[in-house]
Amino acid sequence: MAAPHTIATLPKSGRFTLPPVMMGTACEGCGALPAADILAETLGSKMAVLCPASCAATFSLSYTSMAWQVPFVHWIFESAPAAATGLRRAYNARGLKDVHVVCFAGDSGTADIGFQALSGAASRNENILYVCYDNEVAMNTQGQATSTSPTLARTPTTPTGASTLRKDVPRIMAAHGVPYVATAAVSHPDDYRRKLRRAAQITGFRYIHVLTPCPIAWGYPHRDTIDVTRVAVETGLWILTEVDGGRRRVTHKPKRRRRIQEYLALQRRFEGLRPREIQSLQKQVDAAWRGIR
Repeated sequence: MAAPHTIATLPKSGRFTLPPVMMGTACEGCGALPAADILAETLGSKMAVLCPASCAATFSLSYTSMAWQVPFVHWIFESAPAAATGLRRAYNARGLKDVHVVCFAGDSGTADIGFQALSGAASRNENILYVCYDNEVAMNTQGQATSTSPTLARTPTTPTGASTLRKDVPRIMAAHGVPYVATAAVSHPDDYRRKLRRAAQITGFRYIHVLTPCPIAWGYPHRDTIDVTRVAVETGLWILTEVDGGRRRVTHKPKRRRRIQEYLALQRRFEGLRPREIQSLQKQVDAAWRGIR
């Protein structure tokens, strides 16, 4: 199986938790590791991975204890989709059209530093799969806020809380008219696997945005990564959707949406929020759900 060598346990279905210690140079409880494992497990050996500067690039380059076991390119922040476009052309020229060319990139390299290259590749409908693993901060460079950081979340560059709205990259990608766009979460592996398999069946530009919490930046116990992610989905703050052939649908609806306060209380980055600020965030979530019905 072409998979990063970690000790994370990833069953085919049901609940799983991260182990107390991770191999390689990844941090304990890193949400990007299960996202990478599931990607490699699902697509297998017919895959080439291009990873711009990010946490994943760091833990993927620890060759003595971790390797993807497929062609892996470590690229600069600004232009991973452009490099993936060239790699796709190279495989096509060699007659290897069945190889999946995949960008595996963090939110900073996706929504900010690398956004122009991402938009260009989507506009050209390049035949690549782009997976953004989102920990909502630039953790590879000490946790600065990015444009996917939630409103009011505290980071080293937003010590009083982020003042801007989160950039909705999946909707922006869908606006390019590409064949497939989806959101996923490491707490819902079956949903993520299904979306990867669906993306693998499609020719053209495909984009999957995966929520991958960071215990260090978010401020919760390392062992709770999966539980924190699950609560994000159950509160409706992170909505699991896909846009397939222009049609958008929600792929998981919580039976009863939990209050946003339950999610905020799990993390130090939201400590000290006033009741009116919590209420404002709840209204944002409620409005988002009204917009998809």
